[in-house]
Amino acid sequence: MKGSGVAVGKINILIVDDSAFMRKLISDFLTEDSRMSVIGTARNGQDALKKIKELKPDVVTMDVEMPIMDGISALEQIMKENPVPVIMLSSTTKVGAENTIQAMQIGAIDFIAKPSGAISLDLYKVKEELIEKVISASKVKLAKLLPPREQDKSSVIDRPSFRMESKEMKLAKPADSNWNSAANKLVVLGTSTGGPRALQHVITKLPANINAPILIVQHMPAGFTQSLANRLNTLSEITVKEAEHGETIRKGVAYIAPGGHHLKVKSSGTSLVVHLDQSAPVNGHRPSVDVMFESASELDNYNKLAVIMTGMGSDGTNGLIKLVNKGKVKSIAESKETSIVFGMPKAAIATNYVDEIQNVENIAQTIMKYV
Repeated sequence: MKGSGVAVGKINILIVDDSAFMRKLISDFLTEDSRMSVIGTARNGQDALKKIKELKPDVVTMDVEMPIMDGISALEQIMKENPVPVIMLSSTTKVGAENTIQAMQIGAIDFIAKPSGAISLDLYKVKEELIEKVISASKVKLAKLLPPREQDKSSVIDRPSFRMESKEMKLAKPADSNWNSAANKLVVLGTSTGGPRALQHVITKLPANINAPILIVQHMPAGFTQSLANRLNTLSEITVKEAEHGETIRKGVAYIAPGGHHLKVKSSGTSLVVHLDQSAPVNGHRPSVDVMFESASELDNYNKLAVIMTGMGSDGTNGLIKLVNKGKVKSIAESKETSIVFGMPKAAIATNYVDEIQNVENIAQTIMKYV
């Protein structure tokens, strides 16, 4: 290898931050892990573009707010010229959150919220999360970072032709869930890594007169879910909002679980209401998709449509099993072809409880088919 510090067999990382202190801190944290090698640093977006061309890193960590060229402008150029998995480091301010959501739509894989602003002396609090996200990002195929190709749009995979061969998971879906086209419907949707961009594909294609409410869990810290809801609301025909405790759930509205709160649904007379709580995280997540799905499984008078999209881990799988065993349910999982991370959909598909496996661009029309 040329003498650029590129390490064979390790995850080669470029760190972009305007603070020398932060560059050193992030570098120290990452190199403590034997799987990683920091091959370079850059102090702004312009510097980053040059270093990416020279060093060809596997993963880039990038500050959102920098002088000369900020993280958003740099990211747009990177995705056009040298696509590479990027993890944004952002402040939890309102502007920081809005910029982060924009970065996710442009093509950033994930983000880390700095615990205490631009110079975070307590960055060690998110050290494990940073390492985990860099490893996850290093496995993402570059094709997934680019806009879906036109030819992908036709591929539809139905459950009968796609079976996970697994001796442990011999769960047969109950013979016929008697899906009732006239019954009340509720859409419950869970997603994680890569979710903001996937949600934009789906939510913006739903018509204003959709005959069901939509409950969404996107794994994100507090402060960022409000910005995600605002952005999706400006782009969509339906109303998208951050869920509020005690509010009545209405058709044609998508409710996003606030970061740090589980989203549950309760019956109140003939209506449904939002119930938020801060009970213990499930699978390391709060909000958790499992918690939302299990809560929906208690509703007797509704047919449920469960959707599981891109994300690490298996959140949503146990909840899906409960949904299916307790009522009338149809379920959709995002395909491996379009998932940024095929963890959550793969785990759901392995139960044999998924009715349709769809590329992300087809999920909205599949929801409408059942609703």
